[in-house]
Amino acid sequence: MSTARTENPTSIMGLNKPNGQFRGPLKPVGLTSGSLATAPQPDTHQKGGNIPQSSGGIRFGDDWKKCLQLPQKDCRFRTSDVTSTKGNEFEDYCLKRELLMGIFEMGWEKPSPVQEESIPIALSGRDILARAKNGTGKSGAYLIPLLERIDLKKDHIQAMVMVPTRELALQVSQISIQVSKHMGGVKVMATTGGTNLRDDIMRLDETVHVVIATPGRILDLIKKGVAKVDKVQMMVMDEADKLLSQDFVVLIEDIISFLAKGRQILLYSATFPISVQKFMAKHLSKPYEINLMDELTLKGITQYYAYVTERQKVHCLNTLFSRLQINQSIIFCNSTQRVELLAKKITQLGYSCFYIHAKMMQEYRNRVFHDFRNGLCRNLVCTDLFTRGIDIQAVNVVINFDFPKNAETYLHRIGRSGRFGHLGLAINLITSEDRFNLKSIEDQLVTDIKPIPGSIDKGLYVAEFHSADPDAEDEIRGKDGELSAA
Repeated sequence: MSTARTENPTSIMGLNKPNGQFRGPLKPVGLTSGSLATAPQPDTHQKGGNIPQSSGGIRFGDDWKKCLQLPQKDCRFRTSDVTSTKGNEFEDYCLKRELLMGIFEMGWEKPSPVQEESIPIALSGRDILARAKNGTGKSGAYLIPLLERIDLKKDHIQAMVMVPTRELALQVSQISIQVSKHMGGVKVMATTGGTNLRDDIMRLDETVHVVIATPGRILDLIKKGVAKVDKVQMMVMDEADKLLSQDFVVLIEDIISFLAKGRQILLYSATFPISVQKFMAKHLSKPYEINLMDELTLKGITQYYAYVTERQKVHCLNTLFSRLQINQSIIFCNSTQRVELLAKKITQLGYSCFYIHAKMMQEYRNRVFHDFRNGLCRNLVCTDLFTRGIDIQAVNVVINFDFPKNAETYLHRIGRSGRFGHLGLAINLITSEDRFNLKSIEDQLVTDIKPIPGSIDKGLYVAEFHSADPDAEDEIRGKDGELSAA
């Protein structure tokens, strides 16, 4: 993976922490203990143990499942967004045993609805247009068939995944590496803007099977003759609605012109613009259409608004921090300047806080993303950079400090909580200027954003763990707290 540039950073608005990491005391946020209680996550640093790293180490008849190093079982309640399946198992798809090992070690026990619909069709080589909610397993829906079809005997690029943001590229590449770790040498490369082009050129001089990329950087490498994509058999567009927007669609069309005619194209998104019809007619061949959007918002997310003035917002946020049982939270602002100012305010209130936005150096963006994902900080303030596909299971509260202008942005923002069928809370700070947007977004998404109550039932957003120890459950869940919204 390429390294970030290291020129000296410049501080914005006179703040002395341009790296996005304000570190105040880690003040407990509505928790009974001071520790950061993150959701169960796969250990990405496990060694292989007794599990062979290539297919040659497993003998016929071995009970290979006993050798797996499985993550802690996630016993939290999950909604029908991910549990309403046909009952299929990953083993039903005739996948390589080594791929199955990686799948199970990720903690993926059974296919979600979008994975059930997508995996067998993608394995058949057919084009796909899939519409499913944020946080329901779309990454696994395309990565599993993509990795299954990689031929390690061939040393050229065989698959590409296009994503709109650098953070999403890093996340997808990490998942790819983890899932394929037992497959005997699948080479995955992430390439994005804002990193050293020379490093990417050197990396492509070696064997690369899968490229995860943002459109501008991979097109640059293709035109330089460094990334040879004429033998690519599968191209995936994740967050396809964004990739087909005016910001990217010309680049995407250019990239496709370099691919072989027989390539397979898979589109995945929660929403699709009208322009997708024109794109489908031009580039997809009789695509299999998947639509699991009986409603737009995730079933596990409860949405509230607090009616405040601009001057009351910080006070209201402080009240929320003190009363809610926050595991991790993402707080959205509408500008980079407000992100940094709010992060400083939160730190002054005594809470640990990171921030991230598109104007930061890539090196710092990578570090903030990595550290927040690993639970080193409870609160992250950001712009809409973080609304696309970012999957951090521990996030149970999203706060719109600044209310978004359109329904699509709102949908992607609140989808950062309640991931993979779990529970989450979305709280919107609404000024008099926002009230018309609030009504419009409710109507467009056919959803209900309620006034914030005096107390919020923790059962709406705190994980329901099934434990044999009732005292442990009480410590996890805490007690209801009173909220004074204004």
